[in-house]
Amino acid sequence: MAAVNPFKFLQQTRAEIAKVTWPTRREVLMTTIMVFIMATLTAIFFFLVDLTIRSGLQAVLGYFG
Repeated sequence: MAAVNPFKFLQQTRAEIAKVTWPTRREVLMTTIMVFIMATLTAIFFFLVDLTIRSGLQAVLGYFG
């Protein structure tokens, strides 16, 4: 295994980080808002599906029970 030079490693790391295209504050904000909106819509959807299944199951069990 080759010996690793810590100084060279840091130089290479800085060079790679400089190549990264970082998102703007606006992009981060918009992405965060979209994540919250999608999470809320998903929660509402699964709540309604759960409510429908529960109501149907209660109706079936009430009919036979």
